[in-house]
Amino acid sequence: MKTVRLDLSHSPYDIHIGQGLLQRVELIVPLLPQKQVAIVSNETVAPLYLEKLRASLEGAGVCCHSIVLPDGEQYKTWETLNLIFDGLLANRCERKTTLIALGGGVIGDMTGFAAAVYQRGAPFIQIPTTLLAQVDSSVGGKTAINHPLGKNMIGAFYQPRLVLADLDTLNTLPDREFSAGLAEVIKYGLIDDFEFFEWLESNIERLMSRDSEALAHAIERCCRNKARVVAQDEKETAGVRELLNLGHTFGHAIEAGLGYGAWLHGEAVAAGMMLAAHASHELGQIDDESVARIKALLTKAALPVAAPDLGLARYRELMAGDKKVESGRIRYILMRELGQCYAGELPLDVLEKTLKTGCDR
Repeated sequence: MKTVRLDLSHSPYDIHIGQGLLQRVELIVPLLPQKQVAIVSNETVAPLYLEKLRASLEGAGVCCHSIVLPDGEQYKTWETLNLIFDGLLANRCERKTTLIALGGGVIGDMTGFAAAVYQRGAPFIQIPTTLLAQVDSSVGGKTAINHPLGKNMIGAFYQPRLVLADLDTLNTLPDREFSAGLAEVIKYGLIDDFEFFEWLESNIERLMSRDSEALAHAIERCCRNKARVVAQDEKETAGVRELLNLGHTFGHAIEAGLGYGAWLHGEAVAAGMMLAAHASHELGQIDDESVARIKALLTKAALPVAAPDLGLARYRELMAGDKKVESGRIRYILMRELGQCYAGELPLDVLEKTLKTGCDR
């Protein structure tokens, strides 16, 4: 087992990465304010792992309640969030009842948001079961639901007490979901870790074959990178954490424009990173070779490298609701070079050229 410490002054916690962690209740039980938990999962993950986790906890004397939600980004809504509250209230869960998120990014985000507001704050634990959630969404305390006009626009910063990334859960992950997670892995190499980007270029085949040693290394590296950034800028007020949104300004627009669930989040981020690369190239900051290397790595990860053609006006309309917008100006995460990003604006003519180059036509 590998352990990464997210060292926040008010609520530090550990991220454990390894195999067989669903049975490692000694990692969970000492963090419970009382021996009662509500496990939130979905209709896909629950049949695979819910009973295994429940049996482990009940064997340690923990009372377990289960809340099973429909599966999919399209259910990341107020209506589905209320199903969590219905389950908590029906089972007379108290403010010291720990919510456990067992699933991917949607389950983690909704469970964390529910914990943030249930009785004004209940403890929660993340047990991410997708690659994307293990390397990104489960770490750092961002919780949210979607709105038809924007992704993750309603939420809270609320840190878990623990993250358990059990590599065994990746064995049942569909290939498309696995590739979507690799988009977030590649993102970390592009933002601020060129050495990792080069490692990914040399090891992408091992990752695609789900080699456990390669996966453990990549997940730990991503978590260390994110933990370092979050520790500097937990609530994205210092301009450091926003760099983690490489590809997301375009990506969130793609998700909203096509309808949530049409593209997976990681697929939209991959296309968004390519658009960011094309924009950075138009600005004269990265060369043809750099763009080609990004495209080649994403292609080997079975990810889209062309964005859907929503049209310039529609992209601008959707991106105008992005959380990084300041004084009405859209901010993008762009590349100075591979492994070095910054937040900035795009002139309209550059955006138009970027979309012409990077969209399917």
